[in-house]
Amino acid sequence: MARLAQTAGLTDVQREILSTVRDFVDKEILPVATELEHRDEYPQQIVDGLKELGLFGLMIPEEYGGLGESLLTYALCVEEIARGWMSVSGIVNTHFIVAYMLKQHGTQEQKDHFLPKMALGEIRGAFSMSEPALGSDVSAITSKAVKDGDEYVLTGQKMWLTNGGTSSLVAVLVRSDEGHPEGTAPHKSMTTFLVEKEPGFGEVRPGLTIPGKIDKMGYKGVDTTELIMDGLRIPADRVLGGETGRGFYQMMDGVEVGRVNVAARGCGVAQRAFELGVSYAQQRHTFGKPIAQHQAIQFKLAEMATKVEAAHAMMVNAARKKDSGERNDLEAGMAKYLASEYCKEVVEDAFRIHGGYGFSKEYEIERLYREAPMLLIGEGTAEIQKMIIGRRLLEEYRFQG
Repeated sequence: MARLAQTAGLTDVQREILSTVRDFVDKEILPVATELEHRDEYPQQIVDGLKELGLFGLMIPEEYGGLGESLLTYALCVEEIARGWMSVSGIVNTHFIVAYMLKQHGTQEQKDHFLPKMALGEIRGAFSMSEPALGSDVSAITSKAVKDGDEYVLTGQKMWLTNGGTSSLVAVLVRSDEGHPEGTAPHKSMTTFLVEKEPGFGEVRPGLTIPGKIDKMGYKGVDTTELIMDGLRIPADRVLGGETGRGFYQMMDGVEVGRVNVAARGCGVAQRAFELGVSYAQQRHTFGKPIAQHQAIQFKLAEMATKVEAAHAMMVNAARKKDSGERNDLEAGMAKYLASEYCKEVVEDAFRIHGGYGFSKEYEIERLYREAPMLLIGEGTAEIQKMIIGRRLLEEYRFQG
């Protein structure tokens, strides 16, 4: 077992789960990841393997057929999966956020209906906040729901849905003004709808279209899509939690655990980049010796390893804080910010160590170099994290003049 990024205080069950996932990554993901990524091919075989391992139900309570594990266990599994191929962790993450939101905020009927099938991976989740004209400014959402008898009619366009095509359940955040007087704060007039659909592209149910995959620089294999609602009718019992106006808080709760997940992905990609860099540095010779024996390269390896270790520690701290029932937005923001920035830097240093070969598609580091930037913008940009961190610090350290 490698020395870096170890986690103290794990139970035997947690260690066994992690060992199983790591084994799966080494045998089933790493050997095929780069080839599948270059073809932008959905990793169906890998996903089937994760279903068999029970990973889609990792945090779903046991009474619904899940494993009932903690956010920490989940985050450590994500770290392992991202070490193999970051796109696969994206396939699991959006599913997990929807399952988490259902567990925390759903009605009993919604939990009974969705969670057992989600635990088996039979229903696969995606969630949707962004729109073409907005990213992190959630209060500017223009998609809307209008009540019509026992149903709501949804209209609008959403953007950047991970799993948009392959999912069969999408948690969609829209504006719903009924019952909220004029002048209500934007975040108090938003509702999350549980939208069931057929997997695939085109019109996947009346009034709902998934146009196709967005072609991306990296983060390939997983489908990222738009979602267009035009007179989409959703029954009132598919309002998450059964009450309108709660959507913003429900989504932010989901994004908070999502940020721990993105931090975990950054940790996993950085670990893999370090593994590739330290291995290559011992094989490549210049001036009569392995480049690992040149001080310039040793300094790089020292910095990379320190960043891997620091990011992992912050990610673990953020997960444990949420698991203890405490508010963790500060820790999650810090972990997401640090892990994604450090990931980019560690990947670039590994890329530099590879020299010209780092630029070749034949070498794995080329893939990581295109994947790392997604972490700088996913689940809120670095700048948004710094805003959240800054505001929370001012709350905690209010000047008592």
